[in-house]
Amino acid sequence: MGIYVPSVELIARVQNGEPAAIGRLISRAESGLAEARGALARVHRLAGRAHLVGITGVPGSGKSTLVGGLAQRLRAGGEKVGIIAIDPSSPYSGGSILGDRIRMSDLSADPGVYIRSMATHGATGGMARAALEAADILDAAGFGVVILETVGVGQDEVEIVRASHTTVVVSAPGLGDEVQAIKAGLLEIADIHVVSKCDRSDANRTLTDLKQMLTLGAHEREPSAWAAPVIGTSAVSGEGIDELCEAITGHRDVTSNTDAGMARRKGIAEFRLRKTAENLLYDRFNDAAAAASAKLAEQLMRRESDPYSLAEELLSTTLEGEGDHERDVHSKSA
Repeated sequence: MGIYVPSVELIARVQNGEPAAIGRLISRAESGLAEARGALARVHRLAGRAHLVGITGVPGSGKSTLVGGLAQRLRAGGEKVGIIAIDPSSPYSGGSILGDRIRMSDLSADPGVYIRSMATHGATGGMARAALEAADILDAAGFGVVILETVGVGQDEVEIVRASHTTVVVSAPGLGDEVQAIKAGLLEIADIHVVSKCDRSDANRTLTDLKQMLTLGAHEREPSAWAAPVIGTSAVSGEGIDELCEAITGHRDVTSNTDAGMARRKGIAEFRLRKTAENLLYDRFNDAAAAASAKLAEQLMRRESDPYSLAEELLSTTLEGEGDHERDVHSKSA
């Protein structure tokens, strides 16, 4: 059995780019260990240089293949690339199914690429709970671009736009709808549109439809606003990957050097703050409710009361307990 290394002692090793330290600290972020929070707070202050690129789209659109091609092209330009691939959770183990990591196995031998699969664990929005902590860790480890590939559920992934500096929405021809990106607001969240598999004969229709739809909404944008390009790519020929890299670089300049970019970064910070608070509240509620819920559940089972009244009682009990805990902490520190 190995010796447990305190999380704060992993920070220097993370900054040196040690894969084992990076992986260990990400695992602790995923598990929500309270011991790791201080280290993650320090890592957050060390981060802030990487560009976070979110890639989303419906299942079968070729997101993982695109991520692999994009990472190879960025590496050819000397950029270190971190990839956080959000996979569905296994219904048995709760872990990630690792489909994306298997599809990008040809990148695993490159020391300038770090790939991490993360399970959603039931989280909505297409993202894993600790995805942004993992992005901070990779940022602090010197990865200049961190790619966050969402799970691919297709209809509720708009959360990625609130977490990434540049959002790429991937569509593909022949998946049932002519324009997949229109689903659930995906059309509106894209900074860059990609139509994959553009070597197919029906790809031109998807490209044309997307461009026409974006043209219809062009009058609603400010004249100086970023106009989302539509780029066709092919994993077979490599077509469009250079153009995609150029578009990401162009949008990175916008997010770094304009008022709109600063407003977006502030929005990302607000989203991060709220999500972190929600996670902490969820953990505290689960811990406090574990003891109280069994008795209330028996009352509900016997129909001695209704779910709403008992839920209010459970909330009242747990929140009062949390308040007593906070008062004890403050009295001890006074």
